[in-house]
Amino acid sequence: MKKENSLKEIQQIVNNWIKDHGGYWPPLSMISAIMEELGELAREVNFLEGFKPKKVNKEIKSNVGEELTDLLFSIICVANHYKIDLSDELDKTINKYSERDSRRFL
Repeated sequence: MKKENSLKEIQQIVNNWIKDHGGYWPPLSMISAIMEELGELAREVNFLEGFKPKKVNKEIKSNVGEELTDLLFSIICVANHYKIDLSDELDKTINKYSERDSRRFL
């Protein structure tokens, strides 16, 4: 059975991997990587929803999960660079949405 990692543990795993593979890129390069991964995710969703077939890749299977995790990895790199604890920030965001939008979608 595979162990599930907390967000803090995932940030540490990414940090260790990055340090073993040359270190973090400059912040603007990491943001560019996020934009690239977001574009790849959008392409996969367009394919999955039937709006835009794949041109070159003959593979019919969608890779939305892979593209989401590539995007997450890129986001974690930026967070780690700036020493941001994503677990704490996610808690704050959920609280913000809970207070602001508690009756919005009823």
